Amino acid sequence: MQDFRKLKVWEKAHRLVLDIYRVTGGFPKSEFYGLVSQMRRSAASIPGNLAEGCGRHSDRDFARFVQIALGSASELEYHILLSRDLGFLADERYAALCGQVEEIKRMLTAFANTLRTEADR
Repeated sequence: MQDFRKLKVWEKAHRLVLDIYRVTGGFPKSEFYGLVSQMRRSAASIPGNLAEGCGRHSDRDFARFVQIALGSASELEYHILLSRDLGFLADERYAALCGQVEEIKRMLTAFANTLRTEADR
């Protein structure tokens, strides 16, 4: 069992959640129970699943939670695209958020592979 706060990918994912909360605060009120809620939930799911995985007792279990976090990151990536296409996000903000998500996805993929390799030993 490890402390999730010490994981670099968790730190980056947590910062992304804070950014998503800030940016969605400016979305239309009519989207609060739709797109805003979906974006916030999928964003928070990334570090949340990492935290839950840290509480597991095997690398194989932890890797499963990292994979779930990766799925949430992909879901968020789509919601960010949709937000831009609906005119809720400027191109510059869109690019910055996508860059964060892409970096987190790369880190999660590498982390899951490492956990699986360690579990197979």
